[in-house]
Amino acid sequence: MLHSLKLLLLILTLFLCSYITSVFASESSLQAGSIINNSTIDDDFADEELELFDEEGDLENNRIADPIKYWNIGMYYFNDKLYFWGIKPLTKGYIAITSKSIRSGVKNFFSNITTPIRLVNCILQLKIKNTGTETARFVINSTIGILGFADPAKEYYGLEPKDEDLGQTFGFYGIGNGFYVVWPFLGPSSLRDSAGLLGDRFLNPVSYVKPWEASIAITGYKTVNNTSFKIGDYESLKAAALTPYESLKDVYTQNRRKKINE
Repeated sequence: MLHSLKLLLLILTLFLCSYITSVFASESSLQAGSIINNSTIDDDFADEELELFDEEGDLENNRIADPIKYWNIGMYYFNDKLYFWGIKPLTKGYIAITSKSIRSGVKNFFSNITTPIRLVNCILQLKIKNTGTETARFVINSTIGILGFADPAKEYYGLEPKDEDLGQTFGFYGIGNGFYVVWPFLGPSSLRDSAGLLGDRFLNPVSYVKPWEASIAITGYKTVNNTSFKIGDYESLKAAALTPYESLKDVYTQNRRKKINE
């Protein structure tokens, strides 16, 4: 599968390079003709053309194949209703009976026990400084931070967590998105990031909780707790978008691209 993705990425890269080369060749021919006929080139016009080309390049980089769009749209609406009819009301009830300090402690705890995911992927991406940061955070927060419920590593030492996962590691080594996919309950993803998500499960201690129903319950609780800090974000995105499905896809793609390039 990885070899197939690499081959696909290579083909797309060659196609893009050919396109860019042809565009530059056309630009050069037009500029040469302009020099012969007019002796000067309108600098402002050239700058505008260059800016337009840059914008088109950014749009091209943010695109992702969507061959299973009908499935994805169906899952988008499923997750949308799940959020508004299930997760959001449940989260509001949870907020009503728990203080922000408790919810912050729970969030810190889950962040601490999933350190292996971030740490291993920092190592795989050869990010030595980030590896040291994640190691130090785990030691400090697991001891001084009382099993990770507090975050003294960030509060007193300025050590921010490094958001790394296997999908980003695949991207770091040049593996492309593949195609866009929306999973029920999990939300937007790509073929590459879906494979990464499966790999990260082996580094997540919650995955080893038995019975499996308890593992799912813990993951669900983590989702509700995390959502308690983000209620309103999805609503704002949806309200501002002409086509929420396409907007969510673009936001996801741009966000993943940014994380890989960091």
